Amino acid sequence: MSRFSLTARLSIILAVLTLTVMTAVGFIMYRTLERQLMVRDDGALVTRVEQIRALLHDEDVLDLIHNKPQLFANMLGNTESLLVLRFPGRTPLIEVNPGNSPVPDIAAVPADGKLSLAAVHHRLQDDIPFIYTAAQARTTRPPYRLEIITGRLMMERTRMLASYRNQIFAVVAGASLLTMLLAGLVARRGLLPLHRLAAQTGRIGSKNLSIRIDSEDAPRELKALIDAFNLMLDRLELSFTQLSQVSADMAHDLRTPIATLMGQTEVALSRPRPAEHYARLLGSNFEELGRLSKMIENMLFLARAEQAGHAIGRVWLDIDDEFATLNDYFEGPAQERDLRLAFSGAGRIYADPQLLRRALANLLANAIQYADAGSTVTLSAEHQAGHTILSVSNLGADIREEHLARLFERFYRADASRTTANQASGLGLAIVRGIMTLHQGGWRATSAAGQTCFQLTFPHGERRHDDDVRENGEEAPAPIERP
Repeated sequence: MSRFSLTARLSIILAVLTLTVMTAVGFIMYRTLERQLMVRDDGALVTRVEQIRALLHDEDVLDLIHNKPQLFANMLGNTESLLVLRFPGRTPLIEVNPGNSPVPDIAAVPADGKLSLAAVHHRLQDDIPFIYTAAQARTTRPPYRLEIITGRLMMERTRMLASYRNQIFAVVAGASLLTMLLAGLVARRGLLPLHRLAAQTGRIGSKNLSIRIDSEDAPRELKALIDAFNLMLDRLELSFTQLSQVSADMAHDLRTPIATLMGQTEVALSRPRPAEHYARLLGSNFEELGRLSKMIENMLFLARAEQAGHAIGRVWLDIDDEFATLNDYFEGPAQERDLRLAFSGAGRIYADPQLLRRALANLLANAIQYADAGSTVTLSAEHQAGHTILSVSNLGADIREEHLARLFERFYRADASRTTANQASGLGLAIVRGIMTLHQGGWRATSAAGQTCFQLTFPHGERRHDDDVRENGEEAPAPIERP
């Protein structure tokens, strides 16, 4: 059925349901009519025997047979009936059997017994029902007991039921066909909103991702789908915009060192130069190439970090040791800007050593770069249920609210005028976000009242034996990577 359209499927399903229900109803009605006709015919046969009993009770049976032989045939009323009158064990006094049906040999109901529907027997004769019964009647002539055997071949009932059955078949088939046609029309009309939805989504492309599907007049069943689709478009538009911005920013950041390399090389090749000039040129080119290499390395790291299956080696680390390592590394740059580093908090944290140090190094580098001279840059640790929060804060100019949500995007800079060729390329906080994604943790930034704070949330993990080995110093700690 996968090759059929949704309209065809609904039409077929409704037609099958209609066929099933109508067939069940028709079967029940047919069986009900059949039982009612059987009770009616059985009752008529019992009534006929009772009438013959009453007639023989008041009349001499031999006189009736000799004087009125057609009376009993007239009582039967049709040529499908059977009537035999006889004294027990003797030759029949009269036998009316126009259909030549076999005379049943059954025990007769006593003359003083009450004849009921239970005394009527049934059998098939040439696939046609045949009902019969036998009863005794009192007579005025010895031996005063006369057997009445009567029956009837139910050809009329069989024809009536066959006609009724054919009518049921015709009604069921017609109703199923009509239901299929009407269901197709109703389904086609009911699916018009879906067709309109498909047409609207078909008009959305990369150049008009800002278009949203209107769910105002949509059916209730499609509202959830439309809302989910609009949310997907929001994410696609944001991702597409970010991708375009990343491409533009990356091209801009790559253009500066490449233009520098090309310009310096072109100038150097314009005329012969002393060896010292070429040495200085090579040194300058080496710095630019180092910057390009670092940018490409960061981009590759972010690409790996966005892979959901990328594994990291998390272990339990002593926070005091990590803070001491960071203090040794950043003490010199902090003193150059007349800053003081302060560390607070203790305990342990479950993280990848190299990635943890890289994330904190990026945050500390930013804090030192933008902190007010003579202030303090603080790195603190706080333990809460199930996770550890590391915070890096500094005093300085506030970051506006519209920039806070985008600080962790690639190449995003809250203040482009403060960016120089010697500063980072705008990937530091994006790398922090990638590291926290690998740790399945959280990240946030706040800035108010002259204080900016970056927080990283590391979830706790299972303690393992190999973690103990690393904590005991059997493995050398990973070096801090320059942001």
